[in-house]
Amino acid sequence: MSISTSGGGAERRPSTVKVDKTTGAGKPPAAKKAAGARPAGKGPQGKGGGGKGRKPIAPVKVSGGRNWGPIAVAGAVVLVALGIIGVGIFYTVRSDNAGSWEDQAAAIDGVVNYRETDPKLVEGSQHQAGPIQYTILPPVAGQHNAVIQTCMGNVYDAPIANEHAVHSLEHGAVWITYKLGLPAADVEKLAEKVQGREKMMMSPVEGLDSNVSLQAWGYQLKVPSADDERIDQFIKALRVNASIEGATATCDGGVSTTGTTPAA
Repeated sequence: MSISTSGGGAERRPSTVKVDKTTGAGKPPAAKKAAGARPAGKGPQGKGGGGKGRKPIAPVKVSGGRNWGPIAVAGAVVLVALGIIGVGIFYTVRSDNAGSWEDQAAAIDGVVNYRETDPKLVEGSQHQAGPIQYTILPPVAGQHNAVIQTCMGNVYDAPIANEHAVHSLEHGAVWITYKLGLPAADVEKLAEKVQGREKMMMSPVEGLDSNVSLQAWGYQLKVPSADDERIDQFIKALRVNASIEGATATCDGGVSTTGTTPAA
């Protein structure tokens, strides 16, 4: 029913009350269900709050280990590079510690240094015309012809005049001599060390007392074989260095013919 108040006030409507038909007691209207609320027993844990529902999603495992393959390759590259650098440093230091060319020559097994044993022999500018008798054969120093034997990598296939050859030694040449009749293969090995190299020359010598003999100004080395490693050591130490006229002394423009008699 409706109740009005006097005095012209606003009309009030009583709140609606539901009456329980059994007891007659009134009760407030049921609250609206919360928006989005699920019925009991149908939540994520399953029916009835503890039944079966969706299976929980297993967490994705992220591997924390390193990929050692590329690391190992990079490490190997670094080690190789360090090894190459180390070898280079070793040989550089070794070369620096090799000493002077005199020290290198003295270290060659079997080399004879006439600069020490006969200082007068190695005095320069002793020019003499005509044939000269040498006590050391092949000669390494002493009096010599005023004209040099051309020593621009010349390979002479017959004996040459000692008098011209000694002058070439004074200019810093290394003169390789070999016993006349040495096998052609050995002669070719020696020629490969001479051809195309300034201040190098080569010729056979009849009756040589060793298969190979090397001469520089004041130095001599006799070896039994063209394969002897001391040949290269001798050339490295004494070519140019043994000159007593300086590195600029020429080795061309001289006698380029064979024959044991001096040209003048």
